[in-house]
Amino acid sequence: MTAALQFIGVVQSVLHDPESSPRQGDEGAPDAWLSLEPRFAAALAGLSAGDEVLVLTWLHRADRSVLQTRPRNDASRPLTGVFATRSPDRPNPIGLHRVTVRELDGARLKVGPLEAIDGTPVIDVKPVLGSER
Repeated sequence: MTAALQFIGVVQSVLHDPESSPRQGDEGAPDAWLSLEPRFAAALAGLSAGDEVLVLTWLHRADRSVLQTRPRNDASRPLTGVFATRSPDRPNPIGLHRVTVRELDGARLKVGPLEAIDGTPVIDVKPVLGSER
């Protein structure tokens, strides 16, 4: 079975190096812009500053051959299957980021905090369940 993804945009961030970036948004990540392809601008209708959304990204610099890792790269921890971790290295490196909408500007959406690095492809944006949508 195969599938095809269509990237809808890209992350514009001050973060450039995965090794020195926060591992999670709540660990000091900055706000960032999601710059969507203009043809997807209408899909932002209904979102406003203050909304919580889930941003799905394609972690394009991940190692897709990794099946086990030491959580948080801590050598004292046992090898653990990647499906039991938030490791970016995994067969399908999809990032899941819960963020708050800060600002909308045409086909751009400022969100934060977001730990994804500059140039990370965006797959989708979804409202957090329970936000009356």
